[in-house]
Amino acid sequence: MTENRVRVLIVEDEAVLALDLGDMLEAEGYTVVGPARNGRRALELFQQNPVDLVLCDIHIQGDWDGIETAQQLRAQRQVPIIYLTALSDKETLDRALLTTPAAYLTKPATAPGLRAAIELALHSFARQVLPIAPATGVTATDREPLSRESILQLDDHVFIKHNYQFVRVPIGDILLLEADNTYTTLITAQRKYALRLTLSTVLERLSVPQLVRVHRSYAVNIQRVEAFGETEATVAGQLVPLGRQYKDAFLQHFQFR
Repeated sequence: MTENRVRVLIVEDEAVLALDLGDMLEAEGYTVVGPARNGRRALELFQQNPVDLVLCDIHIQGDWDGIETAQQLRAQRQVPIIYLTALSDKETLDRALLTTPAAYLTKPATAPGLRAAIELALHSFARQVLPIAPATGVTATDREPLSRESILQLDDHVFIKHNYQFVRVPIGDILLLEADNTYTTLITAQRKYALRLTLSTVLERLSVPQLVRVHRSYAVNIQRVEAFGETEATVAGQLVPLGRQYKDAFLQHFQFR
C-alpha cells in the first residue's frame, strides 16, 4: 500500500540528478516528495507533506544552502537527514556535522548506496528516539545490528523490514499479533507482516500499552476490540482466544462503572 511507504523529500537543484534520485527511490519502493530546488521550497513541501526522511544536497541554489535548509526543517520537526555531497571543504563538512546528519552520500548516488544510506538513517534516527527499557538501560535496537528482524519505532509509527525495505505501519493500524513458534505475524486491515521473532520479543520491542497479550499465541490492539466474552475476543471480525491466565490483565484496561 502506497500510504505505508517511507516518504523521502528530495532537495536537489540539478534537475537531472533529482530525476535520477526520484527514479531510484521509486524503484526501491519509497514515495518521493518534491524535488525542491531550493531551501524555501523544501520547507514549504516539508510543512505540506508528512515526510519521514530528507535527502538534501549540501550545495543548492537560493539564500539557504543544504545545511541551513536542514536546520530550518528540523526547527519544524525532527527528521533524519541524508546529505548529498561532492568533495567539500573542511569548513562546510564541519558545519554539516553540527546538524547531526544520519548519513552521507557521495554524488552521483547509486541504488545500492542509496538503499544502504536510507536503512542506516532510519535505524540510527530511530535509535535516538526509541524509549529506553528500564531493566536494561538500552533500546531494543541497541541489542543487535540492523537486520531483517529489526523493528524501528518513531513516534506513533513502526518501521518493519518487508521485501528488503522498511515499511511504515501506524501503531493504531495494528489489529493483532499472531504467533507461530518463532514467527509472529503483525496484522493490519490491509496487510500481514511476518517477523522472525517470538511474540514476547515483538511485544517487548514495541513496548506499546495498547498491544495486550490475551493468549500465548495472540496479542490484540485493545483499542480495536469489538467484543469479548469468557473465552474469546473479537478484533476486526476475527475471533481471538482469551486465555485464562491473561484475562485479568486484559480486563484491567477497561473501566467498570
